[in-house]
Amino acid sequence: MDFDKQLIFFFSALGAFNGFILAFYFGFLTQKKKFSNQFLALLLLALSIRITKSVFFFFNPKLSGVFIQTGLSACILIGPFTYLYFKSVISNNIKKWFLHVFPFLIGIIILGTIYPYVEHRTIWSKWIVKGIYIQWFIYLITSYKYVHPIFKKAFNKKEKLSSIDFWLLSVFCGVTLVWLGYNIGSYTSYIVGSLSFSFVLYLMILVFFFKNKKNSSFFEEKEKYKNKELDDVLIEKITKGLEDVKEKELYLNSNITLTKVAKELHISSHILSQFINNNLGKSFSLYVNELRIEKAKELLVSNKEYSIESIGYESGFNSKSTFYTTFKKIIGQTPADFQKNMK
Repeated sequence: MDFDKQLIFFFSALGAFNGFILAFYFGFLTQKKKFSNQFLALLLLALSIRITKSVFFFFNPKLSGVFIQTGLSACILIGPFTYLYFKSVISNNIKKWFLHVFPFLIGIIILGTIYPYVEHRTIWSKWIVKGIYIQWFIYLITSYKYVHPIFKKAFNKKEKLSSIDFWLLSVFCGVTLVWLGYNIGSYTSYIVGSLSFSFVLYLMILVFFFKNKKNSSFFEEKEKYKNKELDDVLIEKITKGLEDVKEKELYLNSNITLTKVAKELHISSHILSQFINNNLGKSFSLYVNELRIEKAKELLVSNKEYSIESIGYESGFNSKSTFYTTFKKIIGQTPADFQKNMK
């Protein structure tokens, strides 16, 4: 094998190897075991199996027929897992996901049993593989509806793409590019699909490192609440819990945090933040500061012996400047002006 072929083999095989590593990472090691991560892991696994077959077959045409059949069969799941990944991320809807997987999986197993690749290579190349690529293409078209708004945003100079937008575009364009690589391989070189996968994979990794935020799950933005709704029972529970927080005046503690309040309510901080954002239309910090300002207004009117600075501390603020700034921002005047006007 000359140097050029060795270089091609190295990059294409390394892409497949990294694909398996990432599939394992998303499937088992991500902080939050979400369905979207599982679908992404399965998508990478299916692609990596297909790429591995392509790489070894290109450099060893006498490869085992069973290995070749396994690699080709894996393609039947690339389209469905692509669609399910975008659907789970954008709409958070994973109902009846198995209808997109098991019928195709069972079908390819039956076809492979009736028409083994070793004995029916012509049938596989002319009919089965072409059918798989058509099915893959149909799922790409179906998946496009989930990334279409992101494409529109990308061409709109007034809107800025978020990290999750960059990532979803990378995945969609990457899978599409791999599909194109295999479909034009007959006109160029069979290894184009494998090299496309390696190129796309490294590009996606770059996007990950440059755009991902340290405190988030894999490209999970703080805007993750979009398109997700809490059920009525949970809403009632949180509403009652926040009323208790107000009555107990927990907000007067200057060290209060979202996590501490969520623990008090026996819910996750994510759910509490989602409720305050979606149902109250404000952030947690604004919610707490508004309660503190209401308390400060009461003290400014009823406790004339307290200094304004002391009232700020009594209301839960940890500094005079923070109290003044927050009061003016919410009420529209300084604490001193408010007290003077109330007199």
